[in-house]
Amino acid sequence: MRWSAGWCGAVGQDRRPVGGRAVPGLSGTWTCGWPPARISAVGDDRAALAVIGECGADEAWLRDALPIVRAKGWRALTRWPGSYLVVARSGGTLAVIGDLAGQHPVYYRSDGAGTWWATAASALAALDGAPVDVTALAAHLAFGQPDVLADRSLFRDVARVPGGHLLLIGPDGAEAERYEPVAHPRVDLHRQAPLVRAALVEAVAARTGDRPVSADLAGLDSTTLACLAARRGPVTAVTFANERLRDDDLTFAVRTAATVPGLTHHTVPGSPGTVYYAGLDDPSALPVTDAPNAYAVTASIKRAVLDTVAANTAGPGVHFTGAAGDAVLSASSSYLADLWRERRPRRAWQHSLAHARLRHTSVFSVIGRARPASWIDLAGTWWQTAAELRGPAREWIPQAQRPLAWTPLLACADWMTHDARLTLSSALEEAAAALTEALARLSDWSDRQDLARVGANTTGWRALALAGHGIELAAPFLDNEVIRACLAVPADERGAPGTYKPLLDAAFAGSRVLPDFVPARTTKGGFNALAYAGLRAGAPVLKDLLGSSSQLATLGLVTERPVAEVLARAAAGQPTAQGALHLVVAAEVWLRQHAATAATVWWQEVSGRVASA
Repeated sequence: MRWSAGWCGAVGQDRRPVGGRAVPGLSGTWTCGWPPARISAVGDDRAALAVIGECGADEAWLRDALPIVRAKGWRALTRWPGSYLVVARSGGTLAVIGDLAGQHPVYYRSDGAGTWWATAASALAALDGAPVDVTALAAHLAFGQPDVLADRSLFRDVARVPGGHLLLIGPDGAEAERYEPVAHPRVDLHRQAPLVRAALVEAVAARTGDRPVSADLAGLDSTTLACLAARRGPVTAVTFANERLRDDDLTFAVRTAATVPGLTHHTVPGSPGTVYYAGLDDPSALPVTDAPNAYAVTASIKRAVLDTVAANTAGPGVHFTGAAGDAVLSASSSYLADLWRERRPRRAWQHSLAHARLRHTSVFSVIGRARPASWIDLAGTWWQTAAELRGPAREWIPQAQRPLAWTPLLACADWMTHDARLTLSSALEEAAAALTEALARLSDWSDRQDLARVGANTTGWRALALAGHGIELAAPFLDNEVIRACLAVPADERGAPGTYKPLLDAAFAGSRVLPDFVPARTTKGGFNALAYAGLRAGAPVLKDLLGSSSQLATLGLVTERPVAEVLARAAAGQPTAQGALHLVVAAEVWLRQHAATAATVWWQEVSGRVASA
């Protein structure tokens, strides 16, 4: 696993990361698993700066940024194309800055001697065997929003730097400080569209070069990236097109590849084994990740795609995916609550009516789901949810039928023991009491949480691609500047029903990057058929995984009856809590992997207290 770490203290430490490579100019900072080409460092006697990851800034750009480091203008260091970690020193202050989507998360723990920081919470926990924080894991399952328990990681005594914050370490200790505004200034879609296009062009350019390039060619988002990459050189384009999917991804992919020079297309037909939940009888076959990730469940499908890429490229290269395109180019219906809150009833009614037509339901049903969230704020929602957790578990209904909420309570919460729910309720009440940032819009909060969740999951996919094939995964829609450009457009413009992804359409109108028929597409593929096929085929393995030997069950985070009901409904072809099952399976796999990983995987002892050298 790739990670970075550092130590800041009055004295040195007697350990360092296993295989750690010292970062020049930043004493006590190491990278693990990162190739030298993805590490850049510059410095002088007053400041030092390093970027780790895919960054479009060359050494000259970094040197030009040293005055910004000396002035402690931290946010400016996050505006280059790409996805990367920043470590900067100005005098006696060290800043560690992750990205907005959580692909480079930052964790830390302090004692009287100093502070350790790392991009892997597991590594910091391994320093003294800190156990899993059961309440934080419960929140991960019950809410799916990383910033609810903002500064709690999945391990006890390991602090998390919340989204949009950086870690500052100085003579007086360590603290998280916000560098990103809570909400972006609102910009009209058509004014912002050229900036979105420019950000995506730069994001793709930052990753192409002398490496073989491949890309998913399926939905609108991945197709856009494939076409942008093809303008810079040949691209091996792949489409997973299992006959059970019954969508038109392959039709559009073939037509696109025939139209766009530089795209060579290959179909991944799938097999009986390329379904959800395949291969979970042996969790050790999956790469170890720092947190639960969704791609543990879909690993067989991703491996089939990567196998096709590897068979049709000259060697390991970079593979583009459209992950997070939905999160930044469109918006969930949560913005309807904001329209009611802001007293824009005419627009709220028009959009509710359009959503109702799209979903073949009543406009009053759509309004009924949206209005309650317009009468309450984030803290109020948490107080309300905490009270709900103290009551009995709910009967399952699809999440889409429940009222919109700042922090929806997921079905996983109803699978926990009563004691676990009470503990989670108390933690949520504490979080509500400590909340200080006043968020005006539900859509701003939900957009950020969706991105953080997708970013964490994409990190798991990246680990899968590296471990099995040596392929770098590129997800440009998760880049800081792409996120900023897209989310500056109000949610009711990005997510307006009736036009599919109008922001992307406006961004590339007249550019000749995309064939005309691509932005005109209104359909979207889905994997429900493979999810249900995997549930039916893998039911025995899932029953064992989440049965009496389940680590989640030992912690009180899963009880046997609800899981059995989910599997029974799936076997009968009935709608079921797929998302919840997906979450608990990924968490169970992660717990088992963590239990089997020794501390010596992360750290090695060094003689004397010289590890900071």
